Amino acid sequence: MILKAYTSLLLLFLVNSVWTRSVRQVYDDLDPDHWSHYTSECPQECFCPPNFPNALYCDNKGLKEIPSIPARIWYLYLQNNQIETLSEKPFVNATHLRWINLNKNKITNSGIESGVLSKLKRLLYLFLEDNELEEVPAPLPVGLEQLRLAKNKISRIPEGVFSHLENLTMLDLHQNSLLDSALQSDTFQGLSNLMQLNIAKNSLKKMPLSIPANTLQLFLDNNSIEVIPENYFSAIPKVTFLRLNYNKLSDDGIPPNGFNVSSILDLQLSHNQLTKIPPINAHLEHLHLDHNKIKSVNGTQICPVSIALEEDYGYYGNIPRLRYLRLDGNEIQPPIPLDIMICFRLLQAVVI
Repeated sequence: MILKAYTSLLLLFLVNSVWTRSVRQVYDDLDPDHWSHYTSECPQECFCPPNFPNALYCDNKGLKEIPSIPARIWYLYLQNNQIETLSEKPFVNATHLRWINLNKNKITNSGIESGVLSKLKRLLYLFLEDNELEEVPAPLPVGLEQLRLAKNKISRIPEGVFSHLENLTMLDLHQNSLLDSALQSDTFQGLSNLMQLNIAKNSLKKMPLSIPANTLQLFLDNNSIEVIPENYFSAIPKVTFLRLNYNKLSDDGIPPNGFNVSSILDLQLSHNQLTKIPPINAHLEHLHLDHNKIKSVNGTQICPVSIALEEDYGYYGNIPRLRYLRLDGNEIQPPIPLDIMICFRLLQAVVI
């Protein structure tokens, strides 16, 4: 189970570099006689690297409109401009686009021509961070694998906008204006292969409904969440990395075994209102509890297995796998209790 989770995350991390590198290798030995042809097709405002003819760099040019995109382009960089609209005309010939970066522009929902994105049939990566969007744009290309919409003003997610995005593995909505009412039980329906969901820095007071079952990474930092519902994580049995830093979680808001989940390897609960360490699973490897209100730590009570039983099994039994424990910013005084070290024999770092 854990090996599969790490394998999936590794694939998510490497897919860009492997694909881009392979494309670059194809053109490393490009005949210089063809350079003039590629240069003549290049929009005057942009840069077309001769050794990477599938890429078009139009970033940091002060553009207000998107230039006409040549048919050969796979990778389009338009970040850090003054673009306000997305119309169909510049993309008429760009039928092979895989990657578009439109971060840090001034694009609004009203400035996106209807259907312009969904017509980009081969698009896999769409970056629209730091714009002026107030809702998730729709319709979207059905083949998308990554959708990054952070740092907008999004407060609304249209019904069914994700229903056909079965290839999407990453959805980034952090630092927007989402309320609990924006996340309905069917909001994420259709995202059957989603691995990373980032809804940090919004205005949520509750845990979001119906997270896709295959989610591995769930980021909910900097919201106002107070309660973890009973058995919440049973619906996302593969979740591995969970971030709930900077919320309003208290001891009463966490069920007795709320975080005793075997799939979770990295649990971050920093900057909340906890006065004690919640029960954890023996599989957990990293635990962040800094800047809460914890006054003392009892290793015997928080140990996920019996210390006596652990001694019987030694290093060959199911000993807890915790390697990193952060407790600074609480009211705990050193030294570290001995029973903590007896229980968590694999600990490599304790910050207190």
